[in-house]
Amino acid sequence: MKSLGNSFSKYFTSKKAILFFSFVGIYLLSTGASLAIFSYLKKEPNLTTASPGGLEGSRSKISQLPKTEECPINGLMFSKPEEEIWLERRPIVSVIENHLDARPQSGLSKADLIYEVVAEGGITRFLSIFYCNSAAQDVRIGPIRSARIYLINWATEYGDSPLFVHVGGANSICKTCPGGVKFRGDVAKEVLALEELIKLGWRYSSGNALDAGANAGFPVVWRDYERIPGAATEHTYMGSTDKLYNLGIERGFGYKNGDGKAWDENLIKWRFVDDKPLSTPTATEISFEFWSNKPDYSVTWKYDSKNNTYLRFNADKPHIDMDTNVQLSAKNLVIQFVPERGPVDKEGHMFYTTIGEGKIIVFQNGDVIQGTWKKVSQTSRTKFFDEQGKEISFVRGVTWIEAVPKGNTIKY
Repeated sequence: MKSLGNSFSKYFTSKKAILFFSFVGIYLLSTGASLAIFSYLKKEPNLTTASPGGLEGSRSKISQLPKTEECPINGLMFSKPEEEIWLERRPIVSVIENHLDARPQSGLSKADLIYEVVAEGGITRFLSIFYCNSAAQDVRIGPIRSARIYLINWATEYGDSPLFVHVGGANSICKTCPGGVKFRGDVAKEVLALEELIKLGWRYSSGNALDAGANAGFPVVWRDYERIPGAATEHTYMGSTDKLYNLGIERGFGYKNGDGKAWDENLIKWRFVDDKPLSTPTATEISFEFWSNKPDYSVTWKYDSKNNTYLRFNADKPHIDMDTNVQLSAKNLVIQFVPERGPVDKEGHMFYTTIGEGKIIVFQNGDVIQGTWKKVSQTSRTKFFDEQGKEISFVRGVTWIEAVPKGNTIKY
């Protein structure tokens, strides 16, 4: 046994043996490293990471891949990498102004859905939903403007705590007034937007109400005085969708909250269908006013039968996105008639009833559908029904909802 032991000892210390086991060790080490790298690459990437390969790496694949994934906001189809990006986020619901001096806006052509309604004085404002169509690139949006109660009522329809982007809002705060509150009659109680955000639990230092004037700053939002040279300061607040999404994630408002609940767990989706244009359209041009003495805010939509879409004109001019140079368009145009009251206070605020029900006219596929809208509570989804009471299905793509004062004339 001693002789055998000595033989093994000599063998293991020989040059040949040392060389042999060195190769074996290198082989095992390289195999293990390869398996580790392979396992790592198989993991789903963190698409919102700041590393160059994460988000941009996923975006580089988008144009080459089929559109197989349905957007929950408007039913449009997107690629798998785009879905992977939006599945780490929740919607941006941004207030964007339409003052004549703020045109052309930036980013509206990348919105999934847009509402338009008067803010005050016959001047309209948009509530724009960014989610699926902003996954493929960072989108500059704006000018961002202040909140209104009826805009908040629509924003609550987009799941659990959407990223509500705005700059202030109607409020009763007054630093120079007795008790820090404006005098009675200056601002009506029913239009207090900031107070409503507090009630909803959205407005606090790290809340989902991203206020460019209070709790969100550069580089997420900023003032751009060069975008429209000479524009007044109130027309200069802009935002970055990527940075807004990331700020939301940092605050716990990603796709899921801290309890693991997804933002769209209770989202009531609309019904979506594929294009089915009429061979002979029944309505090729739709026009209307919000206020009769405000021609700069009159709207015309012209039907493009080749692409089965509606092209938007504001004050008889094509409405263009400054950053994409694309004319704004829609697959579905909803005229939602809403009761109008106001001005309801000394500051000239208007009030539009968006909870309840009323009449609608829907334009899609070159056709016209008469019906009704219903929204039973602040957080419930607005539903649209035809004259037989059947819920209307929307053509996949951008939908515009024009909240027009009840009794106004729609020409088509």
